Amino acid sequence: MVTGNRAATFQSLRVRNFRLFVAGQLLSGIGTWMQSVAAPWLVLQLTGSGVALGIDVGLTFLPILLFGAWGGVLADRFDNRRLQLLTQVAYAVLSMALWLLVITRVVEVWMVFVISFLMGVVTAVDMPTRQSFYLEMVGRNQLTNAMSLSTATFMGARMVGPALAGVLIGTVGVAPVFLINGISYLAVIVALLLMRSDELQRREPVPARRGQIREGVAYVWRTPALRLPMLLMAGVFMFAFNFAVLLPLLAVRSFGGDAGTYGNLLALFGGGSLAGALIMAARSSTPNVPRLALFAVLLGAVSLAVAAAPQLLVAGLLMPALGAIGIAFAITGNSTLQLTAADDMRGRVMALYGVIFLGSTPLGGPIAGWVGEHLGPRIGLAGGGIIAIAAGVLAVAGLRASRNEVPPVAAMAADVGE
Repeated sequence: MVTGNRAATFQSLRVRNFRLFVAGQLLSGIGTWMQSVAAPWLVLQLTGSGVALGIDVGLTFLPILLFGAWGGVLADRFDNRRLQLLTQVAYAVLSMALWLLVITRVVEVWMVFVISFLMGVVTAVDMPTRQSFYLEMVGRNQLTNAMSLSTATFMGARMVGPALAGVLIGTVGVAPVFLINGISYLAVIVALLLMRSDELQRREPVPARRGQIREGVAYVWRTPALRLPMLLMAGVFMFAFNFAVLLPLLAVRSFGGDAGTYGNLLALFGGGSLAGALIMAARSSTPNVPRLALFAVLLGAVSLAVAAAPQLLVAGLLMPALGAIGIAFAITGNSTLQLTAADDMRGRVMALYGVIFLGSTPLGGPIAGWVGEHLGPRIGLAGGGIIAIAAGVLAVAGLRASRNEVPPVAAMAADVGE
């Protein structure tokens, strides 16, 4: 049941279209997280370089930085469900291509770089389209609930995918992982095809006209309720969310582990993310910048603790907390932007979110890779943690400067528990 602005944890699953969406995301998510282990492991096998690993991660997200705004324009102009069908097919083709390169033993690191870049091009369109699609499926009152449950599903897959990838890589190599991921996209395609179009809460498509990207950027900048969380997330995502680069280096170079070690760390991280997403599912669907700032500070504190962990066991015990706070930060930021943005601007606003969420990685990823290689992954994690704490504190100052009512830290903590 829904009481006031609060929805029951699984309320949005009563919507048939959303149930189909979640089921497809679960199966596809397992494949995606499997590849998230296999791809960096393949790069390390081919080069043995932390810098190359950072470059590969950066190339995956560079197109979002370059073309993400155009993806938002497409999300505002065209049917979101049909666009997602196209992006899922493209993802599957690219995963199969990487599988073929590996099994024929012709793969070179530059080929992996090219496929990573093309994956990023697809993501530049898929991300704002998918984010905008939540409101079409469930409406405003259940947005945070639906996003949290979808994220919980994806994080649940994160518990299974990395561990399964670690076993496969250790026994039969990386190639089957890419094959499984390619096949897994069929689950999303089938789910989208089975949806009932008349039950979607569609918005009017925005007519094509010149200057729509500039219009979206200007809209965000002149709206303090959008500008401040965007700036906060930009700092945190660029410097404190480089786990794909730093965690494999932490597993191998700090703790002397292997692919299984890395997979286990990711699985623990994913377990925490799952718990965090389920907790967020019960939160109200209202914009909440103070909560976002608090989560930034907490994320930084736990990152510092992981950096200082003396043993693998201690780092493993901290992974669930790191995953829970990280996903709570992302969900809070995402829902704050969607609920604040006007309907005809939502695609472009979420594209800008994608630019700072994933598009910042081409800058932060290589930096984290260089720091992890030359100064150590502990230094990379600690540096990101310090920046996250500073960003959260500055966001609170920004709220006060913009004359918003900002509760003290104790009140902020109570707000998180709502």
